Amino acid sequence: MKIHKYSVGQLQTNCYFLVDDQKLIVIDAGGDADFLLEEIQRKKLDPLGIFATHGHFDHILGVGEIQMSFPVPLYIFKEDEFLVKRVKETARYFLRIDPQMIEPTRFMWLKEGAVKIGPFSFEILHTSGHTPGACCFYLKKENIIFTGDTLFKGAIGRYDFSYSDKKKLKNSLERLFFLPDETIVYPGHGEATFIGEENELQLSKNIL
Repeated sequence: MKIHKYSVGQLQTNCYFLVDDQKLIVIDAGGDADFLLEEIQRKKLDPLGIFATHGHFDHILGVGEIQMSFPVPLYIFKEDEFLVKRVKETARYFLRIDPQMIEPTRFMWLKEGAVKIGPFSFEILHTSGHTPGACCFYLKKENIIFTGDTLFKGAIGRYDFSYSDKKKLKNSLERLFFLPDETIVYPGHGEATFIGEENELQLSKNIL
């Protein structure tokens, strides 16, 4: 399996392509849909689905346009459906522009547990706190995890939104820190890191 990372949208969200035998899973299609579609076509990839670590606009802004070309579902926790429904409103508020976007139209509601789609096998971890439906995608065999805005290199997700929950975020981080120290963390923004490094850092900072 190969992983391609693209920084998309005005907030430079990390969008990941997971590729195995030309099959593709997209994680966090947060913008620049034209560019992502060009990459899919250039690499001759066959998309199987679009996965979202949570429902914030900068992680799903490109989904609808991709679905216009490839009728694949958006996989997301139903707890974040309210964020998807107001994606234009929040994008307009934070970006100070009227976003030209196509809203997502096909959904598959995620649940915690093992998932297999085509050649991809991974575990869905419901890591609420940043948002009610925040989640991480753990590939045990490859020793990697996609954490969205729950955990970054040297930082953790915001919990000051009205729907955020500091206690739940703390519990979610504790779950992640039980993973092997050498697990590679691919966050929603910024550079990759390791579970062990972030565990030590959070213990020293005692943020939560």
